[in-house]
Amino acid sequence: FFFKQKTAYEIGVRLVGSGDVYKRQVSLSAPTPATPPTPPSVITVFGERAGLAEAYVAMLADTGISHGLIGPREAPRLWDRHVLNCAVVAPLFSSSTVVADIGSGAGLPGLVLAMVRPDLDVHLIEPLHRRIVWLERAVTDLGLTNVTVHEARAEALGGVVDADYVTARAVARLSKLGRWAMALLPRGGQLIALKGERAQQELSEDLPALQRAGKGRVGEVTLSAHGADIVDPATLVVTVTIGAAAHRAGTASGPARRRATHKGSSGPASHGGAPKQSQV
Repeated sequence: FFFKQKTAYEIGVRLVGSGDVYKRQVSLSAPTPATPPTPPSVITVFGERAGLAEAYVAMLADTGISHGLIGPREAPRLWDRHVLNCAVVAPLFSSSTVVADIGSGAGLPGLVLAMVRPDLDVHLIEPLHRRIVWLERAVTDLGLTNVTVHEARAEALGGVVDADYVTARAVARLSKLGRWAMALLPRGGQLIALKGERAQQELSEDLPALQRAGKGRVGEVTLSAHGADIVDPATLVVTVTIGAAAHRAGTASGPARRRATHKGSSGPASHGGAPKQSQV
C-alpha cells in the first residue's frame, strides 16, 4: 500500500507477526486511475513483500504503458494476466540459484521472481536500450539488490552469465528460445518457459527442431500448469532440462563464475558493441 508524499510514494510493509509498519520511499509517480485494485491473492503469493508488488504494478500502469512496455488495454488485468501469472511459477526454482530472464522487457517474469524470491540471483537480459533504462529505474526504485541488468542479446552472454535456470515469457517459440537458453545453461540446468493456451501445440510442433538444435543436449521436456487456485487460466510452463553434452569447454564454471557476473564488462555483443551489465 502507498503513503502519499508530494511527488513520491512510500511502500508500507507490515511484517508477518508484527504490528509495526516499515516505510521506505520510492520515486514513483502517483498511481493513475488505470492502476488495478490489489486482489487478496497478492498477500498469499508475495507475503510481506506485497508492497513491492503493488509499487511495481503502479509503475507498469504508469510509465510501463507510456514507454510502450505494456499495452494500455492490459492495465485492468496487470495483476492476473501478468504479475500473478509470473509469480505462481516461483516454486519451480531451487533456493539460492541463478536465474536468467531472456527478453525481460518490462521485467516479466524476472522482476516478479526477484520480488517474490529474494534468495534468487536474477539476471535481466534485454537488447533494447529504452527497456534497459526502464528496468534499471524500476530496480533502483524498488530497492532490489538481487537483480543484475544486461543490455545484450542472450547469445552474447555465453561464458558471462552462468545460470541454473533460464526463463522467458512471450519472447519466442521454443525452437528459438531453446537455442538461446543453451548458451547460458550447464548440464542439469533448465529452461522454464511461460507459455499461453497453445503451449501443447507449440511443444508438439517445435520439439523436433529444438532437439536438432540441441545436438544431444535436450533432456527431459515437460508441460505443466501452475497457480490454478490463484489465476485463471493457470500458468502453463514448458520445462526443458539440459542433458549430457559438455558445457562451454575451456571456461570456468560453478560459484566462481556466478560471482564474476556481478563485476566488470559483459564482453562483446553479437549485434555489435559491448553488452552492458548493471547491478542496481
